[in-house]
Amino acid sequence: MRVIARKTLATFWSQHADAEGPLRAWFAEATKATWLTTADIKERYAKASVIDGERIVFDIGGNKYRLVTKVWFNGRTIWVKFIGTHSEYDKIDVTKL
Repeated sequence: MRVIARKTLATFWSQHADAEGPLRAWFAEATKATWLTTADIKERYAKASVIDGERIVFDIGGNKYRLVTKVWFNGRTIWVKFIGTHSEYDKIDVTKL
């Protein structure tokens, strides 16, 4: 999969050093993945939250952070829409990202 907005991840981990390892690991796995459906993602990330057919929320760093993505399966692309703490995540409407 192609991951758009790696810079968003790097900016976040520069402010939250403990997120760097988990985000780098997620990025490495996502770029090698061949996910075709949300079920493929859930098979690997059982705790990921499927918001709708495109929006997936991943728990990062032992569930300390939330990563919101928009996935276009046909285009094999993942767009990083948001990364933040749980309290920051609680303030957004994930369906509008």
